[in-house]
Amino acid sequence: MTSSKGTSKALALCSGLILLFLIIDQASKIWVKTSMVEGEMIEIASWFKLYFVENEGMAYGITIGSKLLLTLFRIIAMSAGLYYLIRIIRMQRFSLGFLLTLSLVIAGGFGNIIDCLFYGEIFSSSRGAVAQLVPWGSGYGDFLHGKVVDMLYFPIIRTTYPEWSPVHAGEPFIFFSPIFNFADACISVGVALLLLFYRRSFSLALELLSPQRTEETDSTAQ
Repeated sequence: MTSSKGTSKALALCSGLILLFLIIDQASKIWVKTSMVEGEMIEIASWFKLYFVENEGMAYGITIGSKLLLTLFRIIAMSAGLYYLIRIIRMQRFSLGFLLTLSLVIAGGFGNIIDCLFYGEIFSSSRGAVAQLVPWGSGYGDFLHGKVVDMLYFPIIRTTYPEWSPVHAGEPFIFFSPIFNFADACISVGVALLLLFYRRSFSLALELLSPQRTEETDSTAQ
């Protein structure tokens, strides 16, 4: 009974975290999408701005391969991640912090998947005009071809490369220049926490989830 309650509690907490962060991510994107024109910037502070851009790539605007293949890869990867998270929770061998960190990454992944799946179908274009919600199929793109909404911009340091620099001499330099969204931040923070605090737990989880180890466990159970 105690074992079952522990599993249920962990599942509830991880599910709640994923749902909460998905709501925050989508609420921020929908507000930007329906309030700003693509390329518009709102200055919150000298080091923090809302800068609305859309991209067809991965986190921080990285583009690899075709849009369709990238979206399908995201769906497969995050679906597998969610499946294995549930399996890891049911093992009851890992700390709640580790489970919530995995949930953070999964929430970020699904947040960007929602953009790719639906935004092209339900929003008009943001180029030159604020986007509007439109009937399904009347949007700027097709299913699986929606663009990811980015808006968080932190140009903390603005300077120029020195004239003697062998590359980009005299050109402007900005740190931190990537524009990202809340989902990207969830993924980045989650991965950083895994690397800093949960490397051993992650390695153990991969070992326990390996096909050979799973077969051994099933044989023992029989």
